[in-house]
Amino acid sequence: MSEQPPPPPQGGWQPPGAGQPPDQPPPPPPPPPPPGPSYQPPPPPAGPYQPPAPPGYAAPPAGYSGGAVMAPPNDSQATLALILGIVGIVCCPIVSPVAFFIGNGSRNRIRASGGTLGGSGMATAGWILGIIGMVYLVIVILVVILNIILSASAARSGG
Repeated sequence: MSEQPPPPPQGGWQPPGAGQPPDQPPPPPPPPPPPGPSYQPPPPPAGPYQPPAPPGYAAPPAGYSGGAVMAPPNDSQATLALILGIVGIVCCPIVSPVAFFIGNGSRNRIRASGGTLGGSGMATAGWILGIIGMVYLVIVILVVILNIILSASAARSGG
């Protein structure tokens, strides 16, 4: 009875020398590839080499000092007009005339500043909200006056 090693597993990785009898030398390495055409880099151009210019940005305009461009500061009255306009619409219409006048004054100051003050949008929004709040305030006052008149006339005729 002769003992033979088990056959090597099919596929996958095998350690070097697996599947060969223990006393035989490993097979010779494959021969090197025959010499033939291979990649050759192109020859350098004649004269000094000038690399291509990297893509860049256009030159800055004359008088450009660089750095970040800062927006002008907002007029503090513009912010106040916007806040009062929102408060006048939402809960307290009595402040709406204040928002209207402060917003109007802020808009005039921003226009007269020549671009050194910002916040024109906030001032305009506060001014418009002040107008809407004043209309609402006038309607509320008229309704209250009408109720007082109707109550007084009902009390006289029924009383």
